[in-house]
Amino acid sequence: MGTRTADFGLRRIGQIAVNVQDLQRATAFYRDVLGIRLLFEVPGMAFFDCGEVRLMLGKAEQPELDHRASIIYYRVDDIAAAYRRLVERGVEFMHEPRMVHKTDESELWMAFLRDSEENVLALMSEVPVV
Repeated sequence: MGTRTADFGLRRIGQIAVNVQDLQRATAFYRDVLGIRLLFEVPGMAFFDCGEVRLMLGKAEQPELDHRASIIYYRVDDIAAAYRRLVERGVEFMHEPRMVHKTDESELWMAFLRDSEENVLALMSEVPVV
């Protein structure tokens, strides 16, 4: 167990689970407000297509697992346009998009919001410096 293998490492996320209290409300928020494509639903869970990562919404099966989600950062090409579109859909952001980091090559912009279950989400955009 203590040995490291150079060719092994966890590198890709396959699925993220987000705890919800009201699955119908949360499914509508992610599908209709955020515009994420619903893949399928099974009793107590809904699955969404987020590129190479699948997002699962569901109620916690055990009380010790019932907590808010970690922050999920959604990559967008144009953060100002994504922000405006979501505001038009009724999303209340914690702040407007702002630059949080800058290198010689790019600026990293973020804006944070809460979903229908009070989980914190973020939009992020890396903008090349011209």
